[in-house]
Amino acid sequence: MRTELVSEPGDPARPNEDFASVGVPASGQGGVLVVLDGVTPPRGETGCLHSVPWFTARLGGALTELTVSLPDAPLTDALARAIARTAEAHAPTCDLSHPRTPQATVVVVRWSAATVEYLILSDSTLLIESPDGTITPHMDDRLARLPRASLATDALIDAHIRNKEGGFFTAAADPSVAKRAVTGTLPRSEARSLAALTDGATRWVEKFREGDWADCFTFVRKEGAGALVERVRALEEADAQERTYLGRSKTHDDATVVYVDL
Repeated sequence: MRTELVSEPGDPARPNEDFASVGVPASGQGGVLVVLDGVTPPRGETGCLHSVPWFTARLGGALTELTVSLPDAPLTDALARAIARTAEAHAPTCDLSHPRTPQATVVVVRWSAATVEYLILSDSTLLIESPDGTITPHMDDRLARLPRASLATDALIDAHIRNKEGGFFTAAADPSVAKRAVTGTLPRSEARSLAALTDGATRWVEKFREGDWADCFTFVRKEGAGALVERVRALEEADAQERTYLGRSKTHDDATVVYVDL
């Protein structure tokens, strides 16, 4: 197994709100990857004393530990436990019912000798390569399907569609959201390698149209995860004034890529 992990902040002067990890059990059999993209809140009250990086570090750390130490627990259960553990860590000081309490998108993959399991919540992306070279994207597209008029601010979405029916879901303080995630399982024999990307990295496909998902995966495999992020940064700089591709989006976003050759 070979892994590559790159995570860079959109602004070097600000903390990276993404989280990424790869875990391998002591047995050496199988492994897990976890990728979170912290949701930058609009300016103003969040009800929480803690930052988004604080939240993603604790949620990501708990999720990595639980998916490794509880290999038979469904990924939805592991996510629910990780959310509950993180909520308990700051419930005494923070209003976790606030709609802008710290939250994150989630991608988790766990593989064994027999299977590959995955879980996706919100707009990060998982790409899986089959032995014949076919690249299949797996994603939670509920946010992408919302009318653009619903997306009130570039700091993402107002409370009336976040973690609500008819809107989209993120990992915040309610463990029951784990049941809303997109999940799946496939035989290990059907997965040769995989890549997980936050939306700061998927801009290569989704905003700048440099290629499709198969092209993106091939780029990462051949050029490296870091090269994909570097290319996105160059494209962002080139569009910083005209904003032909970025529109109202911020010029740079935290970008994370994890590649695993199984």
